[in-house]
Amino acid sequence: MSAVVGALAAVGVGFAPSVAAYDAPSKQWYLGPMQAERMWKVSAGEGVKVALIDTGVNPDTPSLKGQVLTHEVSKAAAYRATDDYDGHGTSMAELIVGTGAGGGVRGLAPKAKILPYRIRLEGVKGAEEKQTPEPADAIRAAADTDAKIINMSFGSEYVDPDEEEAIKYAASKGKLLVAAVGNEAGNKDGKDYPASYPYVLGVSSSDESLQVSKFASYGGYVDLAAPGEDIPGWCDASLRSYCDRKGTSAAAALTSAAAALIWSAHPDWTVNQVTRALIDTAGRTWSKDDPSKYAGYGFIRPRVVLEDSGYDAGPPNVDPLAKENGGDLLAKSAAGAGASSSEPSSSSSSASGSSQAPQKGSAGGTSAAGSSAEASNDSSTLWIALGAAAAVLVIGGGGFAVLRARRAR
Repeated sequence: MSAVVGALAAVGVGFAPSVAAYDAPSKQWYLGPMQAERMWKVSAGEGVKVALIDTGVNPDTPSLKGQVLTHEVSKAAAYRATDDYDGHGTSMAELIVGTGAGGGVRGLAPKAKILPYRIRLEGVKGAEEKQTPEPADAIRAAADTDAKIINMSFGSEYVDPDEEEAIKYAASKGKLLVAAVGNEAGNKDGKDYPASYPYVLGVSSSDESLQVSKFASYGGYVDLAAPGEDIPGWCDASLRSYCDRKGTSAAAALTSAAAALIWSAHPDWTVNQVTRALIDTAGRTWSKDDPSKYAGYGFIRPRVVLEDSGYDAGPPNVDPLAKENGGDLLAKSAAGAGASSSEPSSSSSSASGSSQAPQKGSAGGTSAAGSSAEASNDSSTLWIALGAAAAVLVIGGGGFAVLRARRAR
């Protein structure tokens, strides 16, 4: 999670956008290696809702028509949720659930649905800033819906107690929380939030050759990696044309989509089992017991789970990242302790940082549940990492100027 380089102008969107001369489908290079068409024969994300906490989502792009459930967002957190003041949120939504209609971006989970939340990030000013929800409010609102996944492609270098409590609340409700780790690799081992909070999967970015992106932030809070370079996304808030984007934002969105594919195929699984599946089947050349601070447990490969009808996702009530999270929140809740009794530390989340340098992922790995994920050395199967479509934008803050400055990733 690190901050972003540059800023995109925020322009009001009051019309149905059209796609200019940009061949978005041909730019989605990651769908081939991830074998998306093959996965979609098993699961395309049906029945899964993803709460997208971002700059808002315009539901009228050709690729998002019918994909955004605006009516399911509570009034308390619905302020201008469909008015994207940057283009970032709409880009993330398309990467997750886009249909590809009208030459637009096709999402990795095209039959999943989006619940949109517009929050205070850099770019919101004046009266709008006061009315736009804080991330903590949006996270809590999303936690009270039936969305299984909450995507957060934004971040800040500062801890926000309200946001941390909201994260803990959402985790206690069984939500899978996914966040971009940031785009400030120069800030060595600097933490970024919400990716650094316990119970959040922090996602880094990689390029087409499965190299961790040079700009991606790193540290012990990185859990997974996904495609994040040369990803198609809207150039700006006008939504008139696509551009090649890069950043950990897209990587987080694609990871949320990967989780949606898995959860749709296994609707009875818990967040612990979906998390374990993502970790177990991630492509890596290092030991799962020694996660990399650059790519965590490896590059996402949902195909491995979807192809194996006998895959064992392990116990439903055991958090595969309990050690990193400071305890098993769901287990405590089941025991009667509830979310309020859990006191996770804000200083660590996710994978313990290894000194391993960025490298290509390759082998599969052994499942914590006892089953083994088939290993493969070809880059086509080593998939799940790389992404952060539209993360070269800065969107920050609201509330307490220094404490809460937040940007899109």
